[in-house]
Amino acid sequence: YFDSIGDHGRTTVLIPDSAHGTNPATAAMAGFKVVEVKSDKRGNVDIDELRRLAGPDTAALMITNPNTLGLWDEHIDEIVEIIHGVGGLVYNDGANFNAILGIARPGDLGVDIMHFNLHKTFSTPHGGGGPGSGPVGVKAHLARFLPGPIVTRNEGGDPEYTWAWPEASIGKIHSFHGNFGMHVRAYTYIRMHGAEGLRQVSEDAVLAANYLLARLRERYELPYDRTCMHEFVLSATRQKQRGVRAMDIAKRLLDFGFHPPTVYFPLIVPEALMIEPTETESLETLDAFVAAMLQIADEAEREPEHVQHAPHRTFYKRLDEVRANRELNLRWEPQQSAPLPAVAD
Repeated sequence: YFDSIGDHGRTTVLIPDSAHGTNPATAAMAGFKVVEVKSDKRGNVDIDELRRLAGPDTAALMITNPNTLGLWDEHIDEIVEIIHGVGGLVYNDGANFNAILGIARPGDLGVDIMHFNLHKTFSTPHGGGGPGSGPVGVKAHLARFLPGPIVTRNEGGDPEYTWAWPEASIGKIHSFHGNFGMHVRAYTYIRMHGAEGLRQVSEDAVLAANYLLARLRERYELPYDRTCMHEFVLSATRQKQRGVRAMDIAKRLLDFGFHPPTVYFPLIVPEALMIEPTETESLETLDAFVAAMLQIADEAEREPEHVQHAPHRTFYKRLDEVRANRELNLRWEPQQSAPLPAVAD
């Protein structure tokens, strides 16, 4: 895009410290210099810092909004204006799109590019249940540079759907069809819910998160005291004074049958616990989670050793995480597998 308009000095991508961790990695892999933008005291992008950093070398801002603190950036209009004002593009990471379905359209806010995490918003599996998939949407002025081929429709024609190459396509990228089955599943999910249903998805997710936040805020530190979106971040710094870390709390939650929240991310919150209930959990489940978290807070004060040595009820206890990172085991080998139990006829 920049080459096409004769602008060859765009070497930098600005990334807020509250953005998704994949953003700086993506920019660096593409050959850009990554510059971090600090957050302000309310968890927004620091506007003064952004003004200082944005300039003629800025290719883009990669922002996650809502951000990884679970907060909507209160200055998003001004942020977009600053970046567009220096000729850059705004890329929105759609990781937290689940909070704004039917409520806000990033394109209307001035976002130029956005990827959609189907597994985070539109029901497709993730990880071992994958494959994952993340379609990318762009504004009209970038459409001609999209990877190809793409599907175009000739309504009433024969064939009606055909392959086509965008005018200035960057070419093929690996698996350029994407994971088609995931797209069909996500599309089905969207059509089943409809506009009203999708909005309710977000409203329920935001309501559930704020309910948990209200129930837990007195027992855990709340770094940013604001109404959250679909997730929120607590800090276990209070519990750490008794020797109980965020990781200990996560391990103890296993004893109650709960999948632990993300810990130690975002990096700007010490002993972070990122809690995201989603729209699907019942009030009974939310209350059970609250009860577990409150009990763990009590245990951290009265018997911290019990939390430090959790989990107690799982088949596998704590793994050696340092060794796991240093000696990666990425391939199944027969000698590492346990023998299968005999099956009666």
